[in-house]
Amino acid sequence: MKTRDKIVNASLELFNEHGERSITTNHIASHLGISPGNLYYHFRNKEDIINSIFSLYEEHLESGSKPYTDVAIDIELLLSYFDAMFNLMWQFRFMYANLADILSRDDSLKKRYLVAQKNVLIRSSTVLKQLKDDGFLAVDDENIVELADTMKMIVSFWISYQLTQSSDSTITKATLYKGLLRVLMMFKAYATEESAATFNRMELHYKQMAQQESVA
Repeated sequence: MKTRDKIVNASLELFNEHGERSITTNHIASHLGISPGNLYYHFRNKEDIINSIFSLYEEHLESGSKPYTDVAIDIELLLSYFDAMFNLMWQFRFMYANLADILSRDDSLKKRYLVAQKNVLIRSSTVLKQLKDDGFLAVDDENIVELADTMKMIVSFWISYQLTQSSDSTITKATLYKGLLRVLMMFKAYATEESAATFNRMELHYKQMAQQESVA
């Protein structure tokens, strides 16, 4: 692996574990066993590293919200969307925990974020429209974008919300599964008779996952 990639991966790991605000470039260099000068050869500063991490975030956003094509709608397909949502939140949890502050420090990053979020809203709205057309959701066309945006809002701010609701500053996988269950609750509210059983099975699955992580 190239040094630049090692720096990005190590930074992501440290930011997630300790919080982005408490980690400096010196911490990252020390963690990797390289000199600060070697790190600065690849990145100007910590914000430059965050921008590279954001590129990974953009890739995950795009791959996890693509409309489906030429496949049957079943529980496995729906679980794949929810699992992608979970993985995104877990892999980039430091960003979700401190999103407003990170974006406020870098205008160019905020512009990239707004573009990425606009694109994910378009793609997720398309998926919801597909689910409606395939008989899995009963929602009026004029409400689809707002429904997708509300789900996106839960994903974007679930972690920061949880951090304000407890004295515990640790975000666990169980915490994120509970967030998925809130999104799934919205799907269940718009479920058709044909899809209700599928969404109930998904709910049971993620409740079990949350329970397993809680006792792990």
